[in-house]
Amino acid sequence: MYHKNVRPGKKYSRFLAAVLAVFVVSAGTFVSAGMPVVHAAVQSVPAGVKDTSVSNAANFSTDVIYQIVTDRFLDGDPSNNPTGAIFDKNNLQKYHGGDWAGITKELNNNYFTNMGVTALWISSPVENIETVDPSNNCAAYHGYWAKDFFRTNPYFGSIRDFQTMVSTAHSKGIKIVIDFAPNHTSTAEDGNMVFPDDGRLYRDGQLISGFKSDTQNIFNHESWSNFSTYENCIYHSLYGLADLNHMNTTVDTYMKDAVNKWLSLGVDGLRVDAVKHMEPGWQKNWLSNIYTHKPVFVFGEWFNGGTSSDSQMDSFANNSGMSLLNFRFANAVRNTLGSDNSTMKDLDSVVSATSSDYREVNDQVTFIDNHDMSRFMTLSNNNGRDLENAYVVLLTSSGVPTVYYGSEQYATGSSDPYNRGDMPSFNTGSRAYKVISKLAPLRKSNPALAYGTSKQCWLSNDVYIYEREFDGNVVLTAVNRNEGAACSVSGLRTDLPAGSYNDVMGGLLGGNSISVSSSGAVPAFTLGAGASAVWQYTKPQVSAPQIGNVDPMIGIAGNTVTISGRGFGSTAGNVTFGMKQAQVRTWNDSCITVAVPSVTPGIYSIQVTTADGAKSNAYAGYEVMTGTQVPVRFKVNNATTNYGTNVYLVGSVEELGNWNAAKAVGPLFNNTASIGSYPTWFYDVNVPAGTKIDYKFIKKDSSGNVVWESGNNHTTVTPSSGAATVTVDWQD
Repeated sequence: MYHKNVRPGKKYSRFLAAVLAVFVVSAGTFVSAGMPVVHAAVQSVPAGVKDTSVSNAANFSTDVIYQIVTDRFLDGDPSNNPTGAIFDKNNLQKYHGGDWAGITKELNNNYFTNMGVTALWISSPVENIETVDPSNNCAAYHGYWAKDFFRTNPYFGSIRDFQTMVSTAHSKGIKIVIDFAPNHTSTAEDGNMVFPDDGRLYRDGQLISGFKSDTQNIFNHESWSNFSTYENCIYHSLYGLADLNHMNTTVDTYMKDAVNKWLSLGVDGLRVDAVKHMEPGWQKNWLSNIYTHKPVFVFGEWFNGGTSSDSQMDSFANNSGMSLLNFRFANAVRNTLGSDNSTMKDLDSVVSATSSDYREVNDQVTFIDNHDMSRFMTLSNNNGRDLENAYVVLLTSSGVPTVYYGSEQYATGSSDPYNRGDMPSFNTGSRAYKVISKLAPLRKSNPALAYGTSKQCWLSNDVYIYEREFDGNVVLTAVNRNEGAACSVSGLRTDLPAGSYNDVMGGLLGGNSISVSSSGAVPAFTLGAGASAVWQYTKPQVSAPQIGNVDPMIGIAGNTVTISGRGFGSTAGNVTFGMKQAQVRTWNDSCITVAVPSVTPGIYSIQVTTADGAKSNAYAGYEVMTGTQVPVRFKVNNATTNYGTNVYLVGSVEELGNWNAAKAVGPLFNNTASIGSYPTWFYDVNVPAGTKIDYKFIKKDSSGNVVWESGNNHTTVTPSSGAATVTVDWQD
């Protein structure tokens, strides 16, 4: 019997180690240094799903998303159409009757399947206000003016209709993404105007609060945002929409329960509206709750009108735990192939920059138009070839591509609401539809598009030739935007193996075949005026295990993590987070799921070792958090600073930098009247629940010099659930 106070002597320890080594080697679980790794004999786990499966809800790298404004797609059930002032099919600001029954109908007609679409992003499904907004005479057809996140929008259908749509989509190998807008409810303030709904929030029919009658602090009550600072964007309202106070326990609990309800109905992904306008700490706490409940793909909207880097946006994409809509890429494609304000060289520069700025560029969601910008056809003056070439770039570039409903039918329209017209047709013979149908399936069949790196191979102002490569799988794309002149391409080199290659699109956009020598040289050829071509090679057998994607990228011990790639084998090996082995839950050649191991919180690289001992690349950047997360607002009074100096927060847990000033949270905010104004500073942070935390505030100047508070550490115990605020005075 082992007694914890007895320490064996050295000779006994060596003997025990030798016996133990014999035992564990015979068990096939652990081995001594220098011996081959043998794990397969003891790891009997379910095969799980392939990375391309509809059941792989965490990873969308092999998918093509189709965005639908539900009300404008198809009226499948006229009986659920609204009546009165909010319904008018001739008015783009009112309901038109589109619903989940209409989406289900086209699912059954295989409109999406034949296009190669494998995910649908639909309008927010929650109950919205049922009146006309008096400030703009608009109805809530778009789904962004919620009043009850626990009930369906009745004009889209019932819960049963929603479940029928989801199950039909899944039977077709198609995932469902819902728009979710936790930032606000409906419009509640615009001068002296009276809003009949007053931004009211309900929970399954029970009123929580209205905006003007808010005695519980459910809403923030600042003025309209002027978008001047990140702080102003977060705590001020968007154009008078009732801005929810997520640091209120009622709201925090509400949004966690609401999103989990929809996930429990089979939803595979979330597009989160207005992430720039919510507290980053609250959002990370909310995401941690989501990933504990169900690991799904989540991407947010951080609007960016240009192509340049935004440090706060890039940091959010890399550290928040969710992906973003890649506005930089979208604007670059629109500038180059739509308005012709930029060249192909400019587009290549943006592709290169985003590949560097985003830690997981393949997880960012790409598009060429959406519901908040003019249709691509309108931007390009109704030039169909520009649109078709833009789809070629979209579908073969890094990221998760999204097709905006109707654009494959050459729909037109300037900004909202004209970019949200009714679906023009379901013509499967349109050339844009055919282009998508040729290229979208490559996401499933060639991992170069899902996981590959990007490399520019040939470039001019009008011609862009680039390739994606992943473990010897290659997709080479060539686009000539000049519809008035062909281009002679010489000196092109590629990673395609030696051989002849036909255009994947079969010459649909004027592309031709090419040949490749053993050195990767491509003999000179002519790329026609306005022509595009795609050539591809799929490797029959991988040379080594390769991780292509890990999702989600944040979690707590016990959460499920999905590891996608190639060459993992059919027999389970092992997965490590740093040096710690994780419990394998499912395993097959392209997709592994594991439980996050109990490790010291921090950032880890994940590596796969196959049953025969082959090691994969190390996939860096996975964040293991301390435990179940809650949001806490940290405030400090009387922290005076000189110009250029800011206040930061650091403490005893990983979420607060673990006493490392270089990882301190901040800079803190100090210009929100209802929360704190200089010399009061504050920040909303995700921290472990029910935990004693020691912390201090520090000051950093523009040169990085640090001044710590004097005195003892501040101490707080975080709530076991809900939100909290702690306030202290700066200690000189």
